[in-house]
Amino acid sequence: MNAQPPIIELQHLSKEFRVGFFRKRVRAVRDLSLTVHQGEIFGFLGPNGAGKTTTIKMLMGLIYPSQGQAKLFGLPSDDLRAKARLGFLPEHPYFYDYLTGLEFLNFYARLFGLSSSIRSVRVERLLEQVGLSHARKLPLRKYSKGMIQRVGIAQALINDPDLVILDEPMSGLDPIGRKDVRDIIFRLRDSGKTVFFSSHILQDVEMLCDRVAIVTKGQLRKLGTLHDLLAELSGLKTEITFSGLSPLDLEQLQRLAERIVVPGPRATLVFPNERLDEAVRLILQKGGKLESMIPLKGTLEDLFVQQVHATQDEPSPLQDEPSASTLPENTQPSQETTRDA
Repeated sequence: MNAQPPIIELQHLSKEFRVGFFRKRVRAVRDLSLTVHQGEIFGFLGPNGAGKTTTIKMLMGLIYPSQGQAKLFGLPSDDLRAKARLGFLPEHPYFYDYLTGLEFLNFYARLFGLSSSIRSVRVERLLEQVGLSHARKLPLRKYSKGMIQRVGIAQALINDPDLVILDEPMSGLDPIGRKDVRDIIFRLRDSGKTVFFSSHILQDVEMLCDRVAIVTKGQLRKLGTLHDLLAELSGLKTEITFSGLSPLDLEQLQRLAERIVVPGPRATLVFPNERLDEAVRLILQKGGKLESMIPLKGTLEDLFVQQVHATQDEPSPLQDEPSASTLPENTQPSQETTRDA
């Protein structure tokens, strides 16, 4: 058990919105509880509309929960003492595009009250870290989507935060950019920082995360280390290599397979274990030759898809996930979704 106090603590967090003319209740997050400890890289996963961004907005204090509580460093998420130790990159950042990259980062550094000597050194270092030194004097309106994402990550680190929250940080980045961001995240962890991020790029999550949470339809479905979660999937699939089947028999066998790795006369197919006996029997009955059978380890993608499919038939507690910016302008906030400043 981790003896350190949690950096992030969500306690029975729920969020409901009222939308439309008839003020219909839409529940985006339901009874979500989890903790994140110092030095962790924590992945927050889920399909579109699962409640990830709504949860992050509550964690940031941008919107308020209908029930439950979000804490940072043991303080309420809207406490300024917690925010001073926090760096944040939203999913769709929008910045004033007539500033240059250099001016933009200097502006954020001044907001945090950094002295001019610290500011100049830190801004130049961050521009170099995210690969934008060459574009430091280029207006943001001339940045590509990937460059905007990079400068957004730099602004999230401008105050040397103890906790960094990133909503889809790999969005819009090419493979080189994704590697650069992964390297930054590893360096943050190595220096004792905590990183909490959501992502749809499961390969990056597998490479980065100490623990992950999977949410669907506003509820927490899985939580734990990748090792423990993927151990549940071991032995669920088998890769078979064989030869000697006619095209017609091969087509029949492919209908049983989950995935075709190598097509053709000498084929490699992956079968879920509940269809394995049937597949082997068909190969032998049709005169085929078995060359190898290899049990496969589960992947994060397998686990993710399993959780999404398992909840498809559940009644959906939410429509398209609304955000504070998409609620009707003439809608008066209800007492349960906001609180007085």
